[in-house]
Amino acid sequence: MTRVLVVDDSTFMRNAIVSLLEQDPEIKVVGTARDGLEALQKAEELDADVMTLDVEMPRLDGLGTLQRLMKTTPMPVLMISSLTESGAESTLKALEYGALDFIPKNMSNDRDSFGSELRRKVTALARRKAIIRLKYRRINNIAMPASPLPRMQHSQPADYVQTPCHGPRDLVVVGVSTGGPPVVQKILSALPADMPACILVAQHMPAAFTGPFAKRLDSVCNIRVTEAVDGDRIKNGHAYVCPGGKHISVRMRGPLPEVAITEEPRDALYKPTVNLLMESAGKNMGRRTLGVMLTGMGSDGCEGAKILREKGGCLIAQNEASCVVYGMPKAVIDAKLANQILDADDIAQAIMTIVKG
Repeated sequence: MTRVLVVDDSTFMRNAIVSLLEQDPEIKVVGTARDGLEALQKAEELDADVMTLDVEMPRLDGLGTLQRLMKTTPMPVLMISSLTESGAESTLKALEYGALDFIPKNMSNDRDSFGSELRRKVTALARRKAIIRLKYRRINNIAMPASPLPRMQHSQPADYVQTPCHGPRDLVVVGVSTGGPPVVQKILSALPADMPACILVAQHMPAAFTGPFAKRLDSVCNIRVTEAVDGDRIKNGHAYVCPGGKHISVRMRGPLPEVAITEEPRDALYKPTVNLLMESAGKNMGRRTLGVMLTGMGSDGCEGAKILREKGGCLIAQNEASCVVYGMPKAVIDAKLANQILDADDIAQAIMTIVKG
């Protein structure tokens, strides 16, 4: 049973979130709160597995609540975010402060889809409860309990044989979803300004969020980071983030590769779809490509990764221990497509080693 604490200053939203969550018999809302101060009190009183948290609230807003929560009662947090630029910026800050994921407030467009996504994310994040508590107790120097520590996953399956990944490589293509923004920032911010490759990022994210996400990355990285525009040149030391609701791929213009931003395929389950990015990079740049598969639900990117590997590209997959949701990396690992399986902390260095050759 997944125990949830729902925090929102709107009575309507609190009731709606409770109703949608409890459509799943395996989810129980153990409490609600109208503001951050009440949320902190109930977080200490209730043994919740996940908190859903609004950003704008009286007395103590979502960001302030999150900062205090991670020092006192750390737990997985899902932000409920407005689809505005300011809402996007606040959500990205929340992910830096320790929230694991977010869901846009788009209930008026499709209540059933919102509810389904809400339940899926809450269930997934609840599995990280023990790891989150351990992590923040260490960060905050809080004495560890006498109870057994959570099982830490090995960096790779015991029977998995990693294969060498040789360079140089001119293009790095990154597929990422749930829990992605902090790990993308961790990796890109560790790369030097003279990185001898271009990076394309397909992050499952709403259209209102990708522009602020790219700007935030650009402000903390040595490389340039921009939201991609159709026809952008593939150039070293530059990362392009796909606009939300569209697809990013690689196409050739004469002898030179360039960034393609398209609406097709319109029927794709995810926009952007990592499959298209991986497939197009493999077909057009082959052995010059390095793929990176990061945290995320589902298996988007696995089919494209097969083509990337067939064409001579190589692939890094994030390990289970450092993923928020071990879905997309697991899919390529289960298919024996990953050359290397690495912790998030080690991926930037591996990228540099491979692209330099």
